[in-house]
Amino acid sequence: MCGIVGYIGEENAADIIYKGLERLEYRGYDSAGIALVSQSGEVEIRRSVGKLNRLGANLVKNPLVGKVGIGHTRWATHGKPSEENAHPHTDETKSIVIVHNGIIENYAELKNMLQKEGVTFKSETDTEAVVHLIKKYYKGNLLQAVQTALKEIKGSYALVIIDKNNPDRIVCARLDAPLIIGIGENENFIASDIPALLPYTRKMMFLENGDIAEITKDKISVLDKKNNPCEREIKTILWDAVQAEKGGYKHFMLKEIFEQPRTIEDTFKGRIYPEEGRVYIEEAKLEADFLNKLSKVYIVACGTSYYAGLVGKILIENFARIPAEVDTASEFRYRDPICDNSLIIVISQSGETADTLAALRLAKEKGCPTLAVCNAVGSSLSREAHHVIYTHCGPEIGVASTKAFTGQLTALYVLALDWAAKKESMSKEMLKKYLKELWEIPLKVSEFLKKADSVQEIAKIFTNKRDFLYLGRNVNYPVALEGALKLKEISYIHAEGYPAGEMKHGPIALIDERMPVVAIAPKGKVYEKMLSNIEEAKARGGTVIAVVSEKDEIIKQKSDYQIFIPETDEYLSPIMAVIPLQLLAYYIAVILGCDVDQPRNLAKSVTVE
Repeated sequence: MCGIVGYIGEENAADIIYKGLERLEYRGYDSAGIALVSQSGEVEIRRSVGKLNRLGANLVKNPLVGKVGIGHTRWATHGKPSEENAHPHTDETKSIVIVHNGIIENYAELKNMLQKEGVTFKSETDTEAVVHLIKKYYKGNLLQAVQTALKEIKGSYALVIIDKNNPDRIVCARLDAPLIIGIGENENFIASDIPALLPYTRKMMFLENGDIAEITKDKISVLDKKNNPCEREIKTILWDAVQAEKGGYKHFMLKEIFEQPRTIEDTFKGRIYPEEGRVYIEEAKLEADFLNKLSKVYIVACGTSYYAGLVGKILIENFARIPAEVDTASEFRYRDPICDNSLIIVISQSGETADTLAALRLAKEKGCPTLAVCNAVGSSLSREAHHVIYTHCGPEIGVASTKAFTGQLTALYVLALDWAAKKESMSKEMLKKYLKELWEIPLKVSEFLKKADSVQEIAKIFTNKRDFLYLGRNVNYPVALEGALKLKEISYIHAEGYPAGEMKHGPIALIDERMPVVAIAPKGKVYEKMLSNIEEAKARGGTVIAVVSEKDEIIKQKSDYQIFIPETDEYLSPIMAVIPLQLLAYYIAVILGCDVDQPRNLAKSVTVE
């Protein structure tokens, strides 16, 4: 969950590390710190509580100069946000310094053992136990000390360590937490995620689970989990560094909402051919023989990705005629699923979500084939799954996911149509129709975004409300869930998403003049049912905001406020319908003065349980 940056080379490490942390602040913003070996050969540390700019102010007053260093931005797990708990942490002699992402499950046992040996702890963190343990085994060789210490550690970790007595190298290790090495000329980099390194290099090495690496400015040596020397593939990242900058937008979230016409197109580009009625997914070549033998598809994910999976279930069942089941990864991983003749689809923007990775590994243990829908090239999920479909959305910095969701919907749509074509469960004419509809979506999204101000005007009216109810049916029920989640995440307003048909089974009791109801009701087979639900809400005094197809005069008469979206096929409508809900949440949060890109208590990638 935390962000890590390391540097060794000829430049001033503090400058590079701080700029890298700026690009990783979405991973945690409770506190931050930088440590380096100074020109005098001593370890110097600057740490600050709160957002990264406080550390920046600290560095202006108390600059750091050195050519090797590590930095960290924290999302608190063990110990409250405080300067004492901020990373980096050192041993008692202040010679070995460490930053850590993950959770050390047996830290209490380690701490108790070390305290009995006379070690004094300065923080409440689990990480401090690791640096003291490394110091215990240190005999002049940092790599060997780390190797020995790791044998006693249980849990998940991405660790980066420097030693003032060996200032020409950095040692790092990973287990169930991401760690990337960036390769430069006479300099090398380490980070938790790609955006931190893009301004400096596009050549990236992704460490595998159990790897330990020793890095100098001109050499990288990797040992696998059995401590055998190994080579890891160097990949060239095609993302532009500018994609990780705000580009003139007030917030990353708004920029990423407006990037969706391009990211949707990037996800289907080169994969669909509407005129030919053909789908081609190079990375996931699941053929008809395999698909015809499937008895079930499990779709497993967390949060926004889970809601994309709910849409995916409907698409796979309706297009490919394969039964599908959707599970939250945090529950699936503790079950004993029946995986005979099944395929597991795991969905994650980052590819590092701890629960989703655990679900993937459980499926593989049971001998089940796996397919990942993922945005991050080289992530753990993409490497460990048997097949992967990348969404090609580029870096998503805003904590509240937007373009990743529509990218996932697009990928699942393409996948379902690919399977339908291979199984011949859909006519060629229908396949061409759906592919043409998808091809036109980016233009329709772009046209709608030109009218974003109309959503802003509605947002101004509802900023004083403390509860919202989102209603949807069929393929747009998950959109109701996602819309409610966006509002909760960034504005801290309570919101719930419900299947509209369930109103009479409880939620209708909540509706009164203080409860705005957001109804997702584009044209489709459940349109008439949604009309009835809107009338039910109005009869109880509810104020209805309706997301509807253009030129829908019927709902215009029955609802209080309307957000008109371009008309498209019902199965594609979630991609269109979610965008006004993203904007509604965004504008309400901005009006309330909330921190849109870094909402409280949240971080972008949940890499710990």
